[in-house]
Amino acid sequence: MTTRRNFLKGTGSIVLYFNLMPTAALAQQSAAKDLPTSLAANPALDAWLRIAADGTVTLSPGKCEIGQGIQTALAQIAAEELDVALERVHVVTVDTSYSPDEAYTTGSRSVEHSGAAIRMAAAEIRSILVDLAADELDVDSDRIDVLDGTFMVDGRASRLGYGDVVKDRTLARNASGTAAPKSIDDYRVVEKSAQRIDIPGKAFGETSFLQDLRFDGMLHARVVRTGQADAKLTLKSGFESVAKMAGVVKIVRDGSFLAVVAEREEQSIAAAARLADFCEWDQIDLPITDQSALPDWLSEARADVRVVAEGGAGDVKGVVRTISNSYSRPFLAHASLSPSIAIAKSEADLLTVWSHSQGVYPLRRAISTIVGLAEDRIRLIHAQAAGCYGHNGADDAAADAAVVAMQIPGRPIRLQWSRADEFSGEPYGSAMRVEISAGLNASNAIVDWNCDIWSGSHTTRPDGGLKAGNLFAARQKANPLPMPPVGDIPLPRGGADRNSIPLYTFAHHRVTKHLLQDMPLRTTALRGLGAYANVFAIESFMDEIAQAQGEDPIDFRIRQLDDHRAIGVLEGLREKMAVAGMHSAAPPAGVGVAMARYKNTGAYCAIAMGVTVEEKTGNLRLDRAVCVVDVGLAINPDGVINQIEGGIIQASSWTVKEQLSLSREGVKSNDWASYPILTFSEVPAIEVTLVDQRREPALGAGEASQGPTSAAIGNAVSRATGKRIRDLPISPQRLRQT
Repeated sequence: MTTRRNFLKGTGSIVLYFNLMPTAALAQQSAAKDLPTSLAANPALDAWLRIAADGTVTLSPGKCEIGQGIQTALAQIAAEELDVALERVHVVTVDTSYSPDEAYTTGSRSVEHSGAAIRMAAAEIRSILVDLAADELDVDSDRIDVLDGTFMVDGRASRLGYGDVVKDRTLARNASGTAAPKSIDDYRVVEKSAQRIDIPGKAFGETSFLQDLRFDGMLHARVVRTGQADAKLTLKSGFESVAKMAGVVKIVRDGSFLAVVAEREEQSIAAAARLADFCEWDQIDLPITDQSALPDWLSEARADVRVVAEGGAGDVKGVVRTISNSYSRPFLAHASLSPSIAIAKSEADLLTVWSHSQGVYPLRRAISTIVGLAEDRIRLIHAQAAGCYGHNGADDAAADAAVVAMQIPGRPIRLQWSRADEFSGEPYGSAMRVEISAGLNASNAIVDWNCDIWSGSHTTRPDGGLKAGNLFAARQKANPLPMPPVGDIPLPRGGADRNSIPLYTFAHHRVTKHLLQDMPLRTTALRGLGAYANVFAIESFMDEIAQAQGEDPIDFRIRQLDDHRAIGVLEGLREKMAVAGMHSAAPPAGVGVAMARYKNTGAYCAIAMGVTVEEKTGNLRLDRAVCVVDVGLAINPDGVINQIEGGIIQASSWTVKEQLSLSREGVKSNDWASYPILTFSEVPAIEVTLVDQRREPALGAGEASQGPTSAAIGNAVSRATGKRIRDLPISPQRLRQT
């Protein structure tokens, strides 16, 4: 793994060395104004980029690679601004010993935040190096250009490259923001589809995932717990016999936190299963288990109620009819393909933790609170795992491993959850209910819009202080940390209310959020947060109105829009649907459309989904998805398309299959049989088209397609069957019963 020393160490020299002072001190010293957010918070240039004596570039962003291809896109930005080949750029993982602190990798904002910082930092470093080369070559800087790291004077290659001018120099400075990045017209690397730099290692079985890491003397640990963090443990007599099982090194207990450590993984699994036989848990029965009753339960539960958005005239005139409907989604699991895992090692003066967390700096603060070590004695290193999609069990597993490692110093502890642990212990995507009422005028235009949302929190990520109580281990300790107060992300980003404000132009709109205070399950961020349910509700409702009026669904939407880019993706979708022959679908086939702009500030996405429904069985086949997307400047077009396709597939699975099964004791779903997901054979054919908006800022694509996918499927089902399913998932059982 890369260390701070290796990060700063060049090929035979230390190059572009800027003192890595604490972020707060650097921020105070930086006089630069109007720097990108991440660069302003982390202004030391060497925290982002290093150029070695051989001219290669090491890039150290603060955003984690979680399968979205961000390392490739950020490398393209650095290569572009430095004028080097993409192959020269090596991207290192996020590590609290040298990486900038960019908090969490969330919200499809990595290109917007980290990309903007790298673009500016790389432009400034290039400017510095050009000035150094001009001094050595005794020419004016404006006569110098750069071609793949070689300085060109009046178009001819000089004797100098980047490695020649940085060698043996120490340049201590923060970003000033004075260097102008390239004009888009000069781009050579950005906007080109590039092969993902992380894929070859994964394809050829190299050490790519956290599960692949092995250390000398490594022990294996398993936790033993129920699905409720506040359940109290009593160990029955005889549990000590587990310590005598083959390979068992130690039973670790701290209050209701219980784990077993063994020399080999299969030994830890066997010991954990045996130890579970001696456990009695005092826990609370879930107040709701009937999925069909869940929407009503949500609307009746104790909640903090507040109007989160209102615009337009309060007293709308001209309303001739009012339409109302409600929609819901169940509790959803992240269902990551690999169960959560972490490795931790406690040494004399340092606790090192490897985790697939999306926020290693906040996680370090949380672990510091839990184990009682100062932050500077804890090092968090990000490593990839197969599946993330939001705040899954990664942070909990890291805290588990840290607690165990503190009890067995000197040896690395590899702690992996089982599949059952993952389903019962992870924080979930909250069940939601959305109720919409619209007033239409005599022209069948919507002039009044009211939306009520019932949901649990979408933000229980761990951090230092009180937020450390969001971790399972923190609540199980003998001296447990309290559960933090229930909160949510405010608009404009939004949590439960993300994408709740329609992009359409209405004379009046009001959105009210009912944030539930006593959820039966631990809830948190699942990909898209509240946007998935809110867009499903909004776009289903819009389609219902258009269908009732016999109006073309795209025409009806455009009639309510002032945003020319939203209109553009809808018009583009109409064209692609015509080419695909999707207008000719007749029952039992149907085509549905939907559109949204993620968070109302991100990428625009319009989707048409074609489905076929078997009338007798209710079996639903997803035939084809056509999608038009506007992400502004597409750094890596192929990467954008990958993200949109992945979002369509995942949201399709949510929409037609996924829901947690509940019992009084907790979550019953504990494997892929009891929590089925979309299989490869069930994935529709997908066609994604990117709108050329290269002069607009780059927008994240990772969560743009989930909401429109759900609504497009629901709308297609309605047109194929005449049945409107408003409570997800759209299962064969619901189709038969409707």
